[in-house]
Amino acid sequence: MASSKDKNNGMSQVTYEFPYMRQPEKKSLAKFIYNSEAGTFMERTPTSWAKILVFYAIFYTVLAALFAICLQVLFYTLTYEYPKWQLDRSLIGTNPGVGFRPISEDTTQGSLIWYKASDPASIKPWTDLLDDYLAPYRNKTQLAGGGKNQEICDYNSPPKPGRVCAVDMSDWGECTSENGYGFNKSAPCIFIKLNRIFNWVPDYYDDVNDLPEDMPEDLKEHIASVPEEKRKQVWISCQGEHPSDRESIGPLKYIPQRGMASYYYPFTNIPGYLSPLIAVHLERPSLNRVINIECRAWAKNIHYQGGRERTGSVHLELMID
Repeated sequence: MASSKDKNNGMSQVTYEFPYMRQPEKKSLAKFIYNSEAGTFMERTPTSWAKILVFYAIFYTVLAALFAICLQVLFYTLTYEYPKWQLDRSLIGTNPGVGFRPISEDTTQGSLIWYKASDPASIKPWTDLLDDYLAPYRNKTQLAGGGKNQEICDYNSPPKPGRVCAVDMSDWGECTSENGYGFNKSAPCIFIKLNRIFNWVPDYYDDVNDLPEDMPEDLKEHIASVPEEKRKQVWISCQGEHPSDRESIGPLKYIPQRGMASYYYPFTNIPGYLSPLIAVHLERPSLNRVINIECRAWAKNIHYQGGRERTGSVHLELMID
């Protein structure tokens, strides 16, 4: 506060000055970086900078050490040989998904297989997809360990400990690369597989008197025709989803057989393991229309549900121009 006298009447005049009315001090970038008057760098003295740097160095060192200890404890509980959480305790669970090949790399095409049988350029993308997928089946050197752990198995000769069964594709008829997987003859082969679940063992439908009511009649007849000692298989059935699709799909042939044999299970992550495959040969499907197809896996411990929450089966569409 300051005072002064009025010359006219001799009275004192009081003038008030408040801190917030003062003009703020102008700061420059150079003075912010180094203030020679206060001896500061970016508004801190060298001593202050030294203290804060020592503090954060210790803080982050301790933080990194705690993080490294936590990771070490986590890695100690994990192994590359098998998952920590298996079957019912895992997120995957005990119900294997069913997949098919070829499947388009174009996500907008979804599960549709669409091509023109008279156009080699239209066929090639599909056969190339199958060639790539089946390459490890045809050439064992592409497998871990060069496929040295593989051996030929049958129901009387399951794989030895530490070994896996080979998938022999030498006699797959039309469903081979040499025959274009039947695509050029308007009779394509669709390959069906089960997704891998560590240590999962199927509960087989091997008793003809204990088959589910909704199982297709042709599959029931096929199971009855198989010798009892060879019925331990995960059976596969494919059919049109709707009555019109069943009329259009035509006869089907399953290669090399209609089920996935028990000696391929369980999957235990042994190097060289290949999932068993079944090629479904559509011998005379209708042309110039979309055929909706459902392929289902059959085992007592494979839960089936249709619709959007599909389990135990796979849906695909086929259209041949």
